[in-house]
Amino acid sequence: MKITYTIPDMHCGNCAMRLEALEDELQGVTAVDASYHKQQMVVDFNPEIITESEIKAAIARKGYSVGE
Repeated sequence: MKITYTIPDMHCGNCAMRLEALEDELQGVTAVDASYHKQQMVVDFNPEIITESEIKAAIARKGYSVGE
């Protein structure tokens, strides 16, 4: 399952790299593509292993907010 999140406080390449590291840190996440130009990240995940709320919580732990 793929979902796109708006990350309004992602402003540079390092921010995108920090968020893309979630792919390695969260079980059930198979791919993360973050773009600071678009202030968006696309997360490909298995909903049987991890929930959207768990992904959002992991984003928040990295210091970023998820927009609408």
